[in-house]
Amino acid sequence: NFSIGFLLLPPSVMVLVSSTVLQGVRYLVENDLLQWRAESVAEFLYKEDGLNKTAIGSFLGEREEMHVEVLKAFVALHEFSDLNLVQALRQFLWSFRLPGEAQKIDRMMETFASRYCACNPGVFQSTDTCYILSFSIIMLNTSLHNPNVKDKPCLQQFVSMNRGINHGEDLPTELLTNLYLSIRSEPFKIPEDDGNDLTLTFFNPDREGWLLKMGGRVKTWKRRWFILTDSCLYYFQYTTDKDPIGIIPLENLCVRKLQNFSKPHCLELYNSTGFQVKACKTQNRGRVVQGKHQSYKLSATSAEERDDWIDAISASVTKDPFYDLVSVRKRKVVSGSAS
Repeated sequence: NFSIGFLLLPPSVMVLVSSTVLQGVRYLVENDLLQWRAESVAEFLYKEDGLNKTAIGSFLGEREEMHVEVLKAFVALHEFSDLNLVQALRQFLWSFRLPGEAQKIDRMMETFASRYCACNPGVFQSTDTCYILSFSIIMLNTSLHNPNVKDKPCLQQFVSMNRGINHGEDLPTELLTNLYLSIRSEPFKIPEDDGNDLTLTFFNPDREGWLLKMGGRVKTWKRRWFILTDSCLYYFQYTTDKDPIGIIPLENLCVRKLQNFSKPHCLELYNSTGFQVKACKTQNRGRVVQGKHQSYKLSATSAEERDDWIDAISASVTKDPFYDLVSVRKRKVVSGSAS
């Protein structure tokens, strides 16, 4: 029995299972509390309360054969029959936190699309159609409910962007209208974890160290402890601080050296489109506010250290994976219908 075995674990292992799913599952298997079978592991991840959903998403997205089989078994535990696509996505995306890596997202959404079409035969002409429309719905959710997106897409735009995706044919307008109205009236609920997320995130960073940072409004330099992990740059006042005072998501940002600046070993994080960098910081009493930086200017103690930071940041910078994944699949659908 999963629940009984789980409750018998010592507190230190409870934290391990909750936060680092792979290590926790291995512990359970080694102690004969869980079978190393895809169905058993999937049922544990799906039904056990208190597991870290970010870690579940990371586990399910891995490309090793066992992880792929667990993913299939995990998705098979969802019953999507007679649900529209938004309802199915709400259920699916509540059971874990979708990871940020494009390849993981691709595997997970491909598996979801296959399961949805199996539960609802005849709704779409192919799983590719379900895959593309699922991403379109996720992006619609972001566009409608993210306060940083000023131009909200209307129903006609949503219908237009999904033309021809049903094996070269258009989906019924009534279907797309219902999906649009569902998302507009209620955004997706993203599961929140137990508060240990940042601690786990900082456990094995890509890089960390002291840098000087120029302020946004007040152009003074302050020494900050920086941690680079999960395609974000976090900065703290002290190395012992638990929570960062600022977070800079690296998605769609660029990094470069700054020559002839007031400091000799500078680098700059900037948005190539010219817009303000979307980042946040915490003020007194824990209030979170949007950052005021057109770019972030940082200074290292040496040229070598600056270049190492630039290389590490460049490796972590990612584009929004949804757009690339959808465009590839749309080309496949269009070319397939034309042949």
